[in-house]
Amino acid sequence: MNTSPEVNSSPDIARPAVLETAGLARRHLFFASLCAGLAALAAIGLLAVSGWFLTAAALAGSAGVATAMAFNYLIPSAAIRLLAIVRTLARYGERLLSHKVALEGMADLRGALFDKLAAQDSRHAPDTSPGEASTRLIDDVEALEDLVIRQPARHAAVVSALVSLALVAFGGWRALLFLAAMMAALPFLFSRISAALTHAPAEEAAAALGDLRTRYVELAGSRAEIAAYGLADQAHAELEPIAHRLDEARRRLFRAEALQGALLSIYGALAVAGVLLLARESAPMVALAMLATASAVEGTGGLSRSLLRRASLEAGLRRIAALNALDPALHQPVTAAPGTLALGRHRFEPGARVAIVGPSGSGKTRLLLALAGMQEPVADLRLRGEPIAALPAAVLNGQFALSPQDAPVLIGTVADNLRLARPGVSEAEMWEALKIAQLDRRIARDETGLDTPVSEGGGILSGGERKRLSLARALLGGRPWLVLDEPSEGLDRDTEARLVDSLRHWLDRTGTGLILVSHRPVPLALCEKSLQIAELA
Repeated sequence: MNTSPEVNSSPDIARPAVLETAGLARRHLFFASLCAGLAALAAIGLLAVSGWFLTAAALAGSAGVATAMAFNYLIPSAAIRLLAIVRTLARYGERLLSHKVALEGMADLRGALFDKLAAQDSRHAPDTSPGEASTRLIDDVEALEDLVIRQPARHAAVVSALVSLALVAFGGWRALLFLAAMMAALPFLFSRISAALTHAPAEEAAAALGDLRTRYVELAGSRAEIAAYGLADQAHAELEPIAHRLDEARRRLFRAEALQGALLSIYGALAVAGVLLLARESAPMVALAMLATASAVEGTGGLSRSLLRRASLEAGLRRIAALNALDPALHQPVTAAPGTLALGRHRFEPGARVAIVGPSGSGKTRLLLALAGMQEPVADLRLRGEPIAALPAAVLNGQFALSPQDAPVLIGTVADNLRLARPGVSEAEMWEALKIAQLDRRIARDETGLDTPVSEGGGILSGGERKRLSLARALLGGRPWLVLDEPSEGLDRDTEARLVDSLRHWLDRTGTGLILVSHRPVPLALCEKSLQIAELA
């Protein structure tokens, strides 16, 4: 499947674009629409034939025994049974196929949007918090998924209207014209009603849900501290007003939906009453026309009810469009020969080993993040004579492999985390990197080995083990420069000594350059030169 469907800010434009994820998906949607149309046709036929049959049978019975005995009830009874079976099977097929299209298409879309979001140069990309990114990738795509699932119902509504008009024609031309006018006015009236009732609460609900998810993710990241210091009540107090805002907006939406349902019932009753008054044919034909009218309004009402979500869909699609407009190619590191690095007035050839020292809070970590293309530099940093700030993140990603101080890990397995380093990394390379990082014995003790699960926050891995897993990942990157921020933090002296010794041998063997920040003296022995951070400001 194509994993990057074009999504625009208009639902009517976005719908067919999203459905172009694959020819197979288009075929499934086409058959889903056929099933929906067949279900609508069978539903209308079932009501219409039932109305005609019951009325005709009643009239035949009232005319006498001879007339009742002559009345052929077998054919209409068989037709009713057949239509009921067709309606059930068609509805099942429509739901099966439309959900298949939606689930597969939205899975591809989520992957494509995540790739684009993860690929961005964090120095220039919009500041998207984890909570906001989660909202866009979950809630907004779910809203779009709902739009895709409802697509066949729109086609069924058209079929329902046309078939109903054809059946009402048996009641006379006056009834036909009246119902045609009612059906034409229904979408227009209910789109205006829905816009008036739902636009403001839908926008408010979308905004409140995003705020709630964002703040919840932020608080969840500090759940250990919240529990340790007894701050649960304060955390709850922060979330409660946002949750109340969301509940109030949803309450207004539910009220609007109930009001719209009531108005639709009234509209259907008026349509049926008008057909009853204007029809001039026999009683069975009038009954057929009345039930066909009720079915038509109900079928088209499904289209009208979908207008209730239009405001929230539009808000979600605008956010999806903003992600989809991002350049997906930025995440590919530009591989090139090792470059000369200038830190302030100091120039270092590839393979040099430099320690950045200074007091806490002086900007050492920010300097390393700037080299990795994750923040704007606050010092004069150059690669091959060009300012770091002017170079694309892809170029910097191709030169520097960073093991940061906070050592983020991916929820998955140890192997999943190591494969982030570069495509095609082998198990043998993983074990070698883990050995250099002094983590191989720990992972080998677990019966699952490289498939050892890593849950949120590192799971069973300690802080020092997460640091070494991050270091192993940086080693696998194979970049000309290795950038380490407090690599031995959280380690005992013996493990730290073994780690520094294995790193020294690896650096000697590969000729990789090293930029190191450490408050502990043992790792500093890896470096040939130390620079005070104040010298680079």
